[in-house]
Amino acid sequence: MGDAVAYDNALSRRVLGSLFRPIAADVAAVVPDGARVLEVGCGPGHLSCYHLTLEPNTAFHRMPPPLPNDDVAAAMQEAIEAELAAHGYRHYETSAFARPGRQCRHNLNYWQFGDYLGIGAGAHSKLSCADRIARQARTRHPAAYMRAALEGEFVESERLLTRGDLGFEFMMNALRLVEGFDSALFEARTGLPLAAMEAALGRAERQGLLSRDATRIAPTPPGRRFLNELLQLFLE
Repeated sequence: MGDAVAYDNALSRRVLGSLFRPIAADVAAVVPDGARVLEVGCGPGHLSCYHLTLEPNTAFHRMPPPLPNDDVAAAMQEAIEAELAAHGYRHYETSAFARPGRQCRHNLNYWQFGDYLGIGAGAHSKLSCADRIARQARTRHPAAYMRAALEGEFVESERLLTRGDLGFEFMMNALRLVEGFDSALFEARTGLPLAAMEAALGRAERQGLLSRDATRIAPTPPGRRFLNELLQLFLE
């Protein structure tokens, strides 16, 4: 079985590589041996690697496969990072790895709290205006979206971000980046002074989850590994 899977993976890479450039791929690591799928010597320029999450209303949720415990999952993550680094991939975001020059600019915009316009059923937008920053969601069901769009009512919901929302949402995105963010970006994207986050930044730094200097703020290796705990500090 292992040889057959390896052959299928190699064949798939050759076929895709002959048809599309550049290639990006998502990999869901499920089992302790899952890192073997990352034999990517001639693979895509960009990889997103996740541990499988069992979402409601899916086949996996109804018939869950065996999943690794926390210790095995951590070992899998280390194996994935080592395997990809050995093949020239740079780990630049929580789940993202890229060869030089192949970082996903579209997603970097999200993680740097940039604006984007969602078009189509279920699409989401983040829009900054002079006096507000809003998140919008388009009507989700395609048929309902088409009917609403004909009447110019395709935005199903809009939420204006509060001062508290802005600080947390910026950190929730920007601290996913391995190299963190330029300190000036916080004010540029939220309109708030970075001093508004000083208490939370100080707590995170004292706990060894975050590092900062005069120009840059970044999660430490423990901060990346325990990102939820780091982000929780910005909700307190």
